[in-house]
Amino acid sequence: MSDFLTTLRNLVGPAHVMTEGDLSAYERDWRGRLHGKALAVVRPASTDEVAAVVRACAAFGVPIVPQGGNTSLSVGSTPDTSGREVVLSLTRMHAVRGIDQANLTMTVEAGCVLQNVQAAAESAGLLFPLSLAAEGSCTIGGNLGTNAGGTQVLRYGNTRELCLGLEVVTPQGDIWHGLKGLRKDNTGYDLRNLMIGSEGTLGVITAATLKLFPRPAARLTAWAAVPSMEQAVALLSLAQRSLGADLTGFEVMGRFALSLVAKHMPQLRVPFVEQEGVQYAVLLENSDSESEDHARARFEALLEAAFEAGCVLDAVVAENLTQAQQLWHIRESIPLAQAQEGLNIKHDISVPISRIPAFVADTDVLLAREIPGVRLVNFGHLGDGNLHYNVQAPEGGDAAAFLREREDDVNKLVYGAAAKFGGSFSAEHGVGALKVDTLKEYQSPVALAMMRSIKQALDPHNLMNPGRVLGPLP
Repeated sequence: MSDFLTTLRNLVGPAHVMTEGDLSAYERDWRGRLHGKALAVVRPASTDEVAAVVRACAAFGVPIVPQGGNTSLSVGSTPDTSGREVVLSLTRMHAVRGIDQANLTMTVEAGCVLQNVQAAAESAGLLFPLSLAAEGSCTIGGNLGTNAGGTQVLRYGNTRELCLGLEVVTPQGDIWHGLKGLRKDNTGYDLRNLMIGSEGTLGVITAATLKLFPRPAARLTAWAAVPSMEQAVALLSLAQRSLGADLTGFEVMGRFALSLVAKHMPQLRVPFVEQEGVQYAVLLENSDSESEDHARARFEALLEAAFEAGCVLDAVVAENLTQAQQLWHIRESIPLAQAQEGLNIKHDISVPISRIPAFVADTDVLLAREIPGVRLVNFGHLGDGNLHYNVQAPEGGDAAAFLREREDDVNKLVYGAAAKFGGSFSAEHGVGALKVDTLKEYQSPVALAMMRSIKQALDPHNLMNPGRVLGPLP
């Protein structure tokens, strides 16, 4: 491999081909499920350098793991333990190539951190609405590779809906220049949407043209206490009728999930968590195109109607941006609070919104019967049907042993229940390496055969993120 490494150093510079020292930032996954071993970490600075590196890997038969911020929750961007794979880090490619105000688009390189994409749009007086907890670390290339969701899918859609064009390096090292900022372009197969969500298995996304939006005149946040999941869904329907497209966020949080935040982060002051009869809280966001007074009046009218309908037991509307950020911080702190409580079994399921109450009721009972004392950390994006239905060990139990011994059984129960109610085992986190077997179990044979055909056609030597999504190929 010395000739191969020498070739890489000549292509991108010796300082950007790392083989020694502490590479854990590239070799360990976000959740600590895997600590792999890379043959090298390569950090190209341009699309031409990416293409040259890919051509070198193809010539030497070396597998490639494309990586952005390495925030995958499904072990999709971390090298395996073989020491044979090259990590292709896009973090040096972080430029904003341009903003087209009239076309409401922005072209950015794949290594641009999501928070910086948001800031660049804001500096132009516009909005890029993709928002998720890892936005200070994740990159737009990774967001596109996994078709990330986040908290505003209800209004703006997943990352797929926010992308108009891509620049991609193919497994052969060719460059597809597809950065058109067109909203209508029916000229053959949609290669853009094929690449989005493919988790680096079909090519390397190096840049994207993204949709921008006018900034709302006002954005208000409310926190509502509700007595049941049925009433949370009823509140969603009421909010959609009342606010229409101005409803940009609708998050649900179970009582136990919020109790963990109150326990481990008491400074956050979780509203209504101890109030009798409260089983869930809902965080609503209303973006208004007219004024703050108009937005507040509509919000208050909605909450008044919700009280009368029995959907809401108590509620508070943030008085200013600081209060709104504090409420969102509570929501975003649930995963950290859960981690402080101990290792847990995480899920990223989606179910038709109308069937979520039945899914939750049935699955709660099923898990309680199978594992007495189990604790359920249920929260997520109710507005688009995506729940993080996580499972914590019984109080006082060995969390590590619980994860090790019960994860497979719990996953089968939860994924089976999601399928029973017409749902999916992966809503926004992707398949990666962690859920390969699950995909084989729940995806149809016809769909799997089509996916394998696409992979074989585009990457016949299986060098692009091998083993992820579809697993080992014949």
